[in-house]
Amino acid sequence: MSNVQIKIRPHHTCPEIFQGIAPFMANILARRALTSGHELELKLKHLLPPTLKGLSKAVEYIDYAIDQEQRIVIVGDYDADGATSTALMVLVLRALGADVHYLVPDRFKYGYGLTEKIVDLAQQQYAPQLLITVDNGISSHAGVAQAKKYGMTVVVTDHHLTTKAAPLADAVVNPNQLGCDFASKALAGVGVAFYVLADLVTQRKKRGKSTTNMVQYLDLVALGTYADVAALDHNNRILIDYGLNHIRQGQCRAGILALLHVAGRDMHKMTASDLGFALGPRLNAAGRMQSMHIGVECLLAESFEQAYPLAQQLQQLNQERRAVEADIKQDALQILQNIQLDQTHLPTALVLFEPHWHQGVIGIVAGRLKEQFHRPSIVFAVDEDGVHIKGSARSVEGIHIRDAIERVAEQYPNLVRFFGGHAAAAGLTIAQKDFEAFKFAFEAEIAQCDTALFQAVIWTDGELNEADLTLQTAQLIEQFGPWGQNFPSPVFEGIFTIDHFRWLKEKHLKLSLRLSTGQCVDAIAFNAKDHFYFDEQKTKIKLVYTLDKNEFQGRVSLQLKVLYFTSEIA
Repeated sequence: MSNVQIKIRPHHTCPEIFQGIAPFMANILARRALTSGHELELKLKHLLPPTLKGLSKAVEYIDYAIDQEQRIVIVGDYDADGATSTALMVLVLRALGADVHYLVPDRFKYGYGLTEKIVDLAQQQYAPQLLITVDNGISSHAGVAQAKKYGMTVVVTDHHLTTKAAPLADAVVNPNQLGCDFASKALAGVGVAFYVLADLVTQRKKRGKSTTNMVQYLDLVALGTYADVAALDHNNRILIDYGLNHIRQGQCRAGILALLHVAGRDMHKMTASDLGFALGPRLNAAGRMQSMHIGVECLLAESFEQAYPLAQQLQQLNQERRAVEADIKQDALQILQNIQLDQTHLPTALVLFEPHWHQGVIGIVAGRLKEQFHRPSIVFAVDEDGVHIKGSARSVEGIHIRDAIERVAEQYPNLVRFFGGHAAAAGLTIAQKDFEAFKFAFEAEIAQCDTALFQAVIWTDGELNEADLTLQTAQLIEQFGPWGQNFPSPVFEGIFTIDHFRWLKEKHLKLSLRLSTGQCVDAIAFNAKDHFYFDEQKTKIKLVYTLDKNEFQGRVSLQLKVLYFTSEIA
């Protein structure tokens, strides 16, 4: 992590608007994209009204299908957002009395989204009158056309970005589709599904039809939204906060409790980050290594006894995923070493492919390479057909990876077979024979970007007064969560005197830091051996850190969790 700049986040608003809040906390909030103290109120009544384009038509078709006892099939996606969206849709429609089934495409056989093959499978297995997509479908023009040929009514619910017209479905609900003026563009797929179902329930209640309480499903909405790294605007923070509180109280799906158990997490002490770093990866492992059917069934399980064996399978798959990911990353680093790269002479983008790499984990590896080298990274693996390769792309802030791939596709129309995604992450398919041509074209496209974007920047909230280095401060920060994407957890910087240090397992650095008052505070830098140089002769150290709680033998104390450090102090 050389070549890193540390910068203090600018204020977006005046700290004075957050009246009655500790000054250091008001400063932190002013550096987030909040415009008023009202946005700190995470109440359901503040959720945006259901004004999504296409929503009323979608509700009409689903309502009619329930009343007419039509067969409904949900087509989901193979990540945590897709799994929670699928489970949510199945559970609510079942509660309303619908004849509902689901399919989650096997990423290795069918690829992403509503493909013609998946529509054929839906027809063979269920012959549905209504097909609903969740967390996919906005780019599935051929799949929608195929479903229409079979005479299905098609409702697309999705959140992915698109610059093209929506497919010719009967209804399309997506805050990011052209012409939708819904105020939040940050809904995850499960958030869109929630809006559709909540409005469906409202309309049915008005007409005295079967209904259900939508609040009980917010645990799924919270998990899918956070695990999909959706931007935490006011709307998403409300959804996540409610869902989190339900989980902490044990009022959640048995599958979530089972996943918490195998992850070694206490539900009463759950934080939003546990959704993303404990539950999300275990759920995602099913789609990466085998089939997301296991993940969806875990979330649908009616009891802990039913859910637990499925959670154990997910735990096993996650361990396999980690082992495969570590092997691929090692291969990737070896390739980079073989072409004698160093931090000062990196190419503008890292585009890598090996025939034996596992398709299920290339996205994670691309993310790790992006973090380590601060370059847009695309990692490819062989597709099922052996002719094409699938790539997973991750990008640095300021470089829109999906748009960059689209520009390459427009310049070279025969090069990119399929692509889709967001600013920070995307997926694509190319012919294996075209790998070198694509690599050259993509690197050339990224080379046109401002070179300043290739400089890693760590944003902080400045220095924290020694008087605020307390457990109470850490607890106060927690209360203002959930923290996450676009609403980042507070990060501080400071120069400290090292009282003493020791290495744990020869890779984690444990520090005791002496304050000017004579008191000491603990700090830990995980995997420091791999990422930083620590000069054991120096007595001063510059840290970038977050406040953490260390629980040991029933005792809770403050601990600084180190994100970056240097002994080279100007």
